[in-house]
Amino acid sequence: MATTVTSARPGYGPLLRTPGAWTFLLPGFAARQPFAMLTLSIVLLVRHTTGSYGTAGAVAAVTGVAMALCAPLGGRLADRLGQRRVLLPGVALHTASALALTLLALAHAPAWALFAAAVPTGASVPQIGPMVRARWARTLRDSPLLPTATAFESVTDELTFVLGPLLATALCTAVDPAAGLLAEAGLTLLGGLLFAAQRGTEPRPAGDRAKTAQEPQDRHVSALRAPGVRALVAAFLGIGTVFGGMQVSLAAFTESIGEPGLNGVLYGIFAAGNMLSGLACGAIAWKRAPRHRLLTGYAALALAASGLWAAHSAPVLAGLGLLVGVCIAPSIITGYTLVERLVPGAARTEAFTWLTGAVALGQAAAVTVAGLLEDRLGQGTGFLVPLGGTLLALSVLLGLRAHLVPLPAARTAARGIPHPVPVAVD
Repeated sequence: MATTVTSARPGYGPLLRTPGAWTFLLPGFAARQPFAMLTLSIVLLVRHTTGSYGTAGAVAAVTGVAMALCAPLGGRLADRLGQRRVLLPGVALHTASALALTLLALAHAPAWALFAAAVPTGASVPQIGPMVRARWARTLRDSPLLPTATAFESVTDELTFVLGPLLATALCTAVDPAAGLLAEAGLTLLGGLLFAAQRGTEPRPAGDRAKTAQEPQDRHVSALRAPGVRALVAAFLGIGTVFGGMQVSLAAFTESIGEPGLNGVLYGIFAAGNMLSGLACGAIAWKRAPRHRLLTGYAALALAASGLWAAHSAPVLAGLGLLVGVCIAPSIITGYTLVERLVPGAARTEAFTWLTGAVALGQAAAVTVAGLLEDRLGQGTGFLVPLGGTLLALSVLLGLRAHLVPLPAARTAARGIPHPVPVAVD
């Protein structure tokens, strides 16, 4: 994190006392909760109606790919037009698409019909997390509380991934296989509308800012023109393989031992490790540079994921899942901290959506491959996906590590990514 001359270390207390913060935090939490339910709800519903983890994983993968491809466009439009103007039609389309996918699955429609419905379902997933992060950046600007806000948002994300799988599993197993996806659609609509109603903290659209002299260098450019963002996208793709591989493989494992209800518990333990680690990251006064922390944390993640495929009991999987979760949070938090310094304000929401889209794309690939492995080979082979994904991403990250240091303003502008001021890196 950036060094800051301050006598008091920023903490969660001062952050949560930021004027106006709760007006977007509470509706933002409600609006992002459905995202943590979507993939697992699709897997459990389609697995129930088709009998195949491969088909279920493929349908969920189509949803993830559609989200990954369309999320940056949604982020760019939110930067340019404003969050509310993008969010309102988005939540309406997502709700209708999720309902259509549910009805098709229950009607035992052919796989191609499920894939067709999965495309708009994923493409219209509201990008609430990036929008909340953009509101923090707008509210705090250059405050020393901004890195703490980054950690807090990662913790909030993980809290949703503790509650989301538990809720989806409970609804799908105790109520009806379709209940999880139906609840996801309803929560998306309600939470999205509540979040969109919070106009006071919404960042000004880039078009409006361009008419003033407040941010003269923030002309609109693609966030991907920053080489460091491309390196972070590779890292977040690998993180997505962990989420996707864990979801499918844990579902297959708990069903194989006759305890499908344990799926949400085991995945919740994994997500709880992530959340607790995130809380610790936000409270630590880091001395090392973000690039060093990212590379070290990512290497630990790949090492922790290497033991998953060899675990054959619920307690061992719970322990290993907790460890993997603990290793994910530092990489996510440091990645989001870096991206705030690599792009200008006019492209910030887009940059955040590239990272969340990368997680979704990695998750989509992982659920597909893990589903096929579990269908054909079983024996926990789906857990090889998180190992392979993190090792590959780590190799790419090491090769591109030189781009993870924010450049001075002049050099950044020469590459087409203007930055208001040089940023010191500790």
